[in-house]
Amino acid sequence: MKAIICEKFGLPDSLKFKEVPDPHLAPHQVLIEVAACGVNFPDTLIIQGKYQFKPDLPFSPGGEVAGKVIGLGEKVKNHQIGDSVLALCGWGGFAEKVAVDVDRIFALPQGIPAEIAATTLYTYGTSFHALKDRGQLKSGETLLVLGAAGGVGLAAVELGKLMGAKIIAAASSVEKLELCREKGADFTINYEKEDLKSRIKELTNGKGADVIYDPVGGPYTEPALRGIAWKGRYLVVGFANGEIPKIPLNLPLLKGASIVGVFWGQFSKLEAEKSTENILQLMQWIREGKIKQHIGKRYRLHEAPEALQTMMDRKMLGKGVVLVK
Repeated sequence: MKAIICEKFGLPDSLKFKEVPDPHLAPHQVLIEVAACGVNFPDTLIIQGKYQFKPDLPFSPGGEVAGKVIGLGEKVKNHQIGDSVLALCGWGGFAEKVAVDVDRIFALPQGIPAEIAATTLYTYGTSFHALKDRGQLKSGETLLVLGAAGGVGLAAVELGKLMGAKIIAAASSVEKLELCREKGADFTINYEKEDLKSRIKELTNGKGADVIYDPVGGPYTEPALRGIAWKGRYLVVGFANGEIPKIPLNLPLLKGASIVGVFWGQFSKLEAEKSTENILQLMQWIREGKIKQHIGKRYRLHEAPEALQTMMDRKMLGKGVVLVK
C-alpha cells in the first residue's frame, strides 16, 4: 500500500511518500480501507516527537479516518466486512489502509460523506467535550474563542452558538474573522491589532467572558484570562502558538475563576461511554444540518506533508482533509 511515512522525527518536509507493507492485523483490530483522513494539530507534534504519545519509528501520521472495513481480527464480533466506519487511530491514517483497535471505531451514519466524518471527531469532539463537560457552558453566557478560525476554534464557535451562548471570536486576520461571523460569531476581535483584554471588557459591558476557549496559548493567554468574568471557566485546549504560557495564579484567585484542562483524547478512552454519547449527538446535529464542517482545503495523499505545514503555519482556515480514495 502507499503511505506517508515518518522515518525520523522532524518537520513535514522530512516525511516520505512510499510503498510499504499492509498493516499487521491484531486479534482485537479492524483493518480499514481509508477514504479520508483529517488533518489535525496533534499530527504536527507527533511527527516531531513532541506529543504525549510517541509511536515507534517508522509510522504514518494521521489520527482520524473514515473508510470501509476490509479485514477483521479473530476476536472482533461487532463489525462486518464492508461496514462504513470512522475511527480514532491516533496515527497511521495517512495511508491507504490502517489497522485500528475495535474500541476506537464508530459506525458511520448513512448520508454523512467520508470527508465530513473524517474531520469531525477531533474538532467537534474536542470542542463539544470542552464546552459541555469541562466548561459547563450555559445558554445566555458569553463564550470567547481564541484561534477561532482554526479547526477546533471554528467548531467551538458553531457549537457555542448552538448551545445558546453569545460568541466573541478572536483571530489574527480580517479573512479569519469573516469566516467566524459566517459561523455565528456575534462579535470579533483581531488580536493582532486590538488590545484583547480591553476589547473583551468593552464587548461584555465590563463583566468579562464566562467561558474562554483557548487552543492557542502563547502571548494571548494572560490578557484573555484578565478578561474573564467572576466564576468564569478558562479552558486550556492546546498550544498552537508553540509557547506554553506561564499564568500568574493571582488572576484566577481574584476572579474566583477556574482553569480547566481539556484532553479529549484521554477522555474518549477513560470515559468512553460519555464520549460515545457526545459523538452520537454530534452526528445527529450533522444529519439535521445544525452544524457543518468548514473544509478549508482538500489534499491528495502525497500532499499530506503540505497540509501539515499549512497547519503549522496557522494558515489553515477551518479543517484540512486528506482524500485517500
